[in-house]
Amino acid sequence: MTKLLARLWLFLWRWRTIEPPQPIPAKCVMIAAPHTTNWDFPLTLAMAKVSGIRINWLGKRSLFQGPMGPIMRRLGGVPVDREAPGGMVASLVAEFAARDQLALVVPAEGTRSYTDSWKSGFYRIALEADVPLVLSYVDRSTRSGGFGPAIALTGDVHVDMDVLRAFYEGKTGLKDGRFGQVRLKEEDQPDG
Repeated sequence: MTKLLARLWLFLWRWRTIEPPQPIPAKCVMIAAPHTTNWDFPLTLAMAKVSGIRINWLGKRSLFQGPMGPIMRRLGGVPVDREAPGGMVASLVAEFAARDQLALVVPAEGTRSYTDSWKSGFYRIALEADVPLVLSYVDRSTRSGGFGPAIALTGDVHVDMDVLRAFYEGKTGLKDGRFGQVRLKEEDQPDG
């Protein structure tokens, strides 16, 4: 029933889902980009539902307290402590180790506003958990979105980010002018 509702919602909004070129791995980190508005999230959820992909998302720990906790977990939420960003990567790597299935959606930009560089959390989580990176997207210019290829990271941030730049080239966010550069600050470091 929810798959039918997701199809209807996407039809009414005139968006189409591009099916993944290959099966989505049971464990992976999914980049959510461009991330320019809160509407990216429900679009991604609907596209995942239509594609038969169960995704998980990050939410602040307070959302999972009290009676809402079980509901948020059922909807795919994974609680994180936003006050301890350094420990967040280690916590999520442990989460991957504890589960048989986890497709974790991470907004790489870390903000819905324009930014000169992406946050490196998605990269560090995938690398340390030894899981592939799935390139998901919404593209206003084509009114389409979906789940692109799964790539195995090499650990060479320059090489890996070149693959991401090529994939996201030409894709536009829902809010014009907010999709920033596809790059990590770590690329500026000689050994990064």
